[in-house]
Amino acid sequence: MVSLSRIALSSVLPVLTLLTIGFADIARAEDIFKLSSNQRIACSRGLSAGKLQNINCKSYAYVFNSRTSEFYRCQVAVAVTRDNKEVLKTDTGGGCVLKTRIFPEDSSYSFDATETEPPNTNSFFGSGGTAIWVSDNTKLKVRGCIQLVVGVAPDVLKCVDMAFDDK
Repeated sequence: MVSLSRIALSSVLPVLTLLTIGFADIARAEDIFKLSSNQRIACSRGLSAGKLQNINCKSYAYVFNSRTSEFYRCQVAVAVTRDNKEVLKTDTGGGCVLKTRIFPEDSSYSFDATETEPPNTNSFFGSGGTAIWVSDNTKLKVRGCIQLVVGVAPDVLKCVDMAFDDK
């Protein structure tokens, strides 16, 4: 004689299998946008009138659509003005611009990119700047951050949520 629990289990297992397969497909479908692993940072410094010092850092990264092969170039910039005692001003900016589609048909693609950076100085007022890029793999959402070691105050960490220009 077949028990009720065995009948219930035999009818539940196919449903659980289908659900598991469905969740795996959803997880793969949501992992479309990829942040490149080759981020770069370039920093410079200069002197202004009145013994003010300016520190500027820029960083870039790429966000790649692994299904369509389109990609965005994202850039974040942070500028700090300081005197001998304190940070007087910080400015931030950034965004992402659609570049092109590499392949005309949709598929599943991987991507990485790098480019030459301009001459820079990473040894001002300590160890310099650090670029941090964070990407949400389930939607087109990127935050670019730069941390500056300014020497007269705690480190300056500024982040910019990237706006995407589809032009």
